[in-house]
Amino acid sequence: MADRGLTPNESARVGQLTDAELAEIDTALMAQATPCGRKVAMVVALAMRALGSRSEGLPDVYFAERIRLLVDDGRLLADGNLDHMRFSEVRIPGST
Repeated sequence: MADRGLTPNESARVGQLTDAELAEIDTALMAQATPCGRKVAMVVALAMRALGSRSEGLPDVYFAERIRLLVDDGRLLADGNLDHMRFSEVRIPGST
């Protein structure tokens, strides 16, 4: 089963994010990526922990969506189906 979508309340919270907050989320996600690959769920959990209260009201599935955008942008490489954060991995480009 694919990861769930955002609830209306979560979507409203996401809609309030500033460009600076989005950049902070992306930076936190990138900081948790490794050269050899790491489960998306782990990257998400570690990034959410690093952001602490600044990620309040944002669900893990939103962070997984941000990872998909980072992959689409070429900032991360993915293995597996990104619709299932527990069954996919990401890594830093240029690594093996």
